[in-house]
Amino acid sequence: MSPPDCSSTAPPRRNGARFSTPNGPVGWQTAMKRAIRSQAQLRQWLGLDPDPRADQAEAFATFVPLELASRITPGDSEDPILRQVLTTSEELTDRPGFVSDPVGDLQAQRGGGLLHKYDGRALIVTHGACAVHCRYCFRREFPYSESGSRTLSWAPALRYIQDHEEIHEVLLSGGDPLTLTDGVLSDLIGRIEAIEHVRRLRIHTRLPIAIPQRVTAELAERLDRSRLAVWVVVHSNHAQEIDQHVVAAFERMRRAGMSVLNQAVLLAGVNDSAEALTELSLKLVDSGVLPYYLHQLDRVRGASHFWVDIQRGKQILRQMRGSLPGYAVPKYVIEQAGENSKTPIA
Repeated sequence: MSPPDCSSTAPPRRNGARFSTPNGPVGWQTAMKRAIRSQAQLRQWLGLDPDPRADQAEAFATFVPLELASRITPGDSEDPILRQVLTTSEELTDRPGFVSDPVGDLQAQRGGGLLHKYDGRALIVTHGACAVHCRYCFRREFPYSESGSRTLSWAPALRYIQDHEEIHEVLLSGGDPLTLTDGVLSDLIGRIEAIEHVRRLRIHTRLPIAIPQRVTAELAERLDRSRLAVWVVVHSNHAQEIDQHVVAAFERMRRAGMSVLNQAVLLAGVNDSAEALTELSLKLVDSGVLPYYLHQLDRVRGASHFWVDIQRGKQILRQMRGSLPGYAVPKYVIEQAGENSKTPIA
């Protein structure tokens, strides 16, 4: 189903399985404004029973753009996209080992929104806004308002990078860096380009999946003319997320000279089978996107219901290797606080 086009900031109503919306193209910023913002609203929109208790879990707010929501099967409570975005009372279960900062972001902060964990690379937390609030997000409790430096034009983070000549690659993350406007993002990239020892730029983003029209001609042109080698790492967990609009966004990035990789998270009830992950890998490589990482779930508080046993994950990877070319099999990894790299599992 194609994403609905509408100019209203309110979600359209469904008429059976069809959308009742005005026609016309919608820019990415309008798409952000009209996103669904409560689990009750999402349930009603999809024809699902209400769950008043889930309201208590919305301390981490619901945010689902219609472009992504349109790929959810109405009435199916087990839909693999819905499972990722729907607030449920399961998030209220407190399990040992599931904490607010599972990957050690806070201990890696070096001021001004900059994280320095790994040799040769540094990450700028550009913004707290995101294209979609995934319920398993490892930064769902990250103190963006205290850690960012956008109001200072990222000056502290850029000064740190300037002072550390061993940093050759800068990662833009968040939130989602593509929630910044083209002008603001271009200014930040220009400041990074001015640091001579930086050679590569990596952008981690879910926007090409959630709101594919975010990959504008202006964005593609700006990245195409960068002196830096640009890598874009998108985030898709299931083949159902990749429709023709997403494939077109991938193509725009690739034509602009960007290398596009995908990272996924192994999630119970979403993609915890060799069949689901094989289908995802094939859809990615057929679109010119390389499967990069399959992450073991970060043990963030509120996401324990997504946990898949590591032995099960290893079995899935063995099955995938039996049916896919090597380049289509992602690296199965886990991030552990304090380690100097991701830890391979299988």
